[in-house]
Amino acid sequence: MNSVYERASGKAAWRLIPFLILCYFVAYLDRVNAGFAALTMNKELGLTAEMFGFGVGIFFFGYFIFEVPSNLILEKVGARRWIARIMISWGVISSISCASSSAQPRRGSFQASSFF
Repeated sequence: MNSVYERASGKAAWRLIPFLILCYFVAYLDRVNAGFAALTMNKELGLTAEMFGFGVGIFFFGYFIFEVPSNLILEKVGARRWIARIMISWGVISSISCASSSAQPRRGSFQASSFF
């Protein structure tokens, strides 16, 4: 019994660890990308470092709040429909976020677009 458990654990580890390393690398690239975006975007939008940090940080609150209900709905409607809905919503919200051309006239537009 112990031998079967060790073989199964080893096989699972060899399949999961490369994927988890890839996920970690992609998450790291995402954080670095936000830092590179800040270099020019802060000046162009008139954002302070605090405003940009808040806008990037609030993204994770929206993710945290919507992730569990999203997975519950995914079980009910199926992956095909739910992933299509996510892609369409992401496209619409990304298009709306281009309207935040300045942080001062539309106070909070950058933060609002980051949340959703």
